This record gives sequence, structure tokens and C-alpha cells, in this order.
Amino acid sequence: MKRTIAFLSLFLWFGSIGSAQDKVSDGAARDEKLWQKALRLHRSAIVVDGHNDITTPMLDEGYDLGQPSVGKYHTDLQRMKQGGITGQFFSIYVDRRFAREGGSARRALDMIDMVYRAVERYPNDLMLATSAEDIRRAKRQKRIAALMGIEGGHAIENSLMALRNFYRLGVRYMTLTHNNTNDWADACCDAARHNGLSEFGKEVVREMNRIGMLVDISHVSDKTMSDVLDVTRAPVIASHSSARALADHPRNIPDDLLRRIAKNGGVVMVNFYPVFIDQKALNASREREARLKPQLDALREKYKDDPKKLEEETRRLYAANPLPPTPLSVLIDHIDHIAKVAGVDHVGLGSDFDGVPILPVGMEDISRLPNITYELLRRGYSERDVRKILGENLLRVMAEAERVARQMSRTISGEGSLKRLEPPLNAPTMLRAR
Repeated sequence: MKRTIAFLSLFLWFGSIGSAQDKVSDGAARDEKLWQKALRLHRSAIVVDGHNDITTPMLDEGYDLGQPSVGKYHTDLQRMKQGGITGQFFSIYVDRRFAREGGSARRALDMIDMVYRAVERYPNDLMLATSAEDIRRAKRQKRIAALMGIEGGHAIENSLMALRNFYRLGVRYMTLTHNNTNDWADACCDAARHNGLSEFGKEVVREMNRIGMLVDISHVSDKTMSDVLDVTRAPVIASHSSARALADHPRNIPDDLLRRIAKNGGVVMVNFYPVFIDQKALNASREREARLKPQLDALREKYKDDPKKLEEETRRLYAANPLPPTPLSVLIDHIDHIAKVAGVDHVGLGSDFDGVPILPVGMEDISRLPNITYELLRRGYSERDVRKILGENLLRVMAEAERVARQMSRTISGEGSLKRLEPPLNAPTMLRAR
């Protein structure tokens, strides 16, 4: 009886994905035999997505992850299952305005609470995960591992105590910056103030190594990346970044740093956003920004005290001035490039679902992830290498970061005392990490 039920479940899962995806390769007819092979592989593999921003509407709009949301969001539980997700990093995204106005740590705590509440509401579908073994256990239990990563190092408010407490709450990576330079690290898309990492920034990296939190170098400047690689004792991740050689955007990683990440043992999880992966879309986006500048400036002035309304109106303006479509092959090109430059052991998936307004054709939401498996097989990747890209590479990095943390903790215990770590001089007195 169990075998019959399992077969029926598998059949229904195949059908739910395949019915709407007869064409997955730039409009070419699908190879049905290869598609069935891809589905079997995808279903049996551990699939981890490094970055999903659905947490923001969960908090700001009261969105219930268990409710269907086709046409509004990229993510809901039903489509997560259809997409074969094993582990999902929910982004604990803290907008830069909280760094200016205050409340960064509170914002992060509120978002963490939303992840906990979703796990509590859907215990048969989700489980909170804080380790590589937790993700494997979720796979065995046919549940989705809910993981958390802070996006924007200003969330710790210059406090190593806050960093440690976020780890205790289950946060397993921190993106050192968002697009804004903070008090201790330079960002990719803001003015540099520290020539990479400040001395306190280096202490943040060391403390993340010590407690076992992954250092995420998405969004940071090239010099910050280089500094991190100089300092870290554990492998790093880029939770949602792509290859600059294929799309010249500062959010992407140049080849020399891809090679250094490989030497470090880390993993680059490819972002799906067309403006980051498609040079044509990037060029069109830059042209659109210049053309719409008067309207954008007017919106920023009109809604300067209402960031939510500003975002809504900006998205509406962009939707009325769409970018050209990006084929799925462009996304696969980035996986291909990183696998060739850094090695197949150092590439993964970091979608940015629900954090971007558009996605490639064939990757419109989280249910479409099996299309990546199909395309990788079509390009000649072995099943073993596809499994690495889908999730095993990330699990290897997590396990190694856990090992390094255990080793560092033993070393510190042997020394008999903890080093006193100082935050930046301009940090509020109440947040000094002592």
C-alpha cells in the first residue's frame, strides 16, 4: 500500500510540473525522455535555494505562505513542493532605511519571528533547520528545511552580542552589506569608506567563523570580498550573485575572485535576476533609468515619507516600461561559467525569488526549478555534478563551517578566556560588544 501511495504521489508531482512546461529551452520542444530523467533526478536530489525574499511580504503584508499566490508572489508552499525544494534560505532583509532611522535589529527580529510562525503553522511541511544534517533530515522526512540568512550587516547594529544572538535564533548566514556601505564594510553599490573591511569588520568575520555562521559576500565590494577571503578560516558563500564576465554589474563576481572563492572552498549561488545575468537586460535597464529619471525623481519626492508606496509606484512605472525577456539559457550560462572558472564544486542556486520584479522565461516562479536540472543535463552535466549544483555544494560548505567553528571553540576554550572585541568608535555605547 505504501508503495502504491508513493508512486501516486510521484506521478502527481511529475504531472504538476510538466503540464505547464512543455517548452523549457528557449522555445525548443522538450526532449521527453530527458525531461523524465531530469524529474527523477530533481526529485531525489537535495535542492537548496540560497536566497528568497518572500519573508518581506510575510511580515509587511501578512502573507500566509500556505496560501496560493500565483500572479502575486513567486513563492508559496504548494509551488515550493512542485519545485522540489529541500532547503530554503528565507532572507532576513533589513532595508538601508533602518540603518539611517534606527531599528535594524528589531526589524530582523520581526522577520525571524515570521519564519518561526510559518514553521509552527505548517509543521508537516516545514521544519526549522540550522545545520547541514538538518537539511538532510528534512529530505528524509519529506519536509522543507526553513533556514535563515540576514541580508545587510547593519542588522547587528555594530554588536557582536547581537550577532551571536541572531545565530542562537537560527540565522546561519549574514550578507555583510546590502547595497549600502555600513560602519564596517564597503558595499558594491555605494561609496567606499573603509577600503574593504574595517578592523571591526574583520572581527565580525572572525566571530562568524567562530560561531559557525556563514560569511555571505553577495552585495559587498570587490575589495571587501578580497579582505574577507584574506581573513576567513571557513568557506564563504555568495548567496545570490552571478558572473561579472557575462554581465558587467557590480553585484556580480569577477573571475579572479571566483578563483579565490574556489581556493577558499566556498560556493557562489547564482542569482536569477535578468538585470544581473543578461547584459542585454542590463543595458536596457540603464537606458530605462536614464529615460525615466524625471518620473522617478518625482516619485521619490512625492513619496519620500512612504517607502512602501514609493516601491509600489516605482514597480508600476517599470511594469509599464518592461525590459526585453531573458531566456533561461542565460541563467544556465552563469552556472556554466562559474563551474568552468571556479569548478563545479563551487556553484549553486540563489534565486532572489520575491526580491526581484522579473525572472527569465522558464523560471517564472519557484515551481520551475526542475527546468534547471533539465537544462544542465541537456548541456552534458553528469547526475553527480547536477546534484552538487542543486544543493550538495552548499551542504559541504555548511558542514565545513560547522567543523571550523568546533575547532575554533576548542582552541579558545584551551586558551581559557575570550578576546575582548571592540565595535567601531561611532557605535552607540549600549551596543558595544564586551
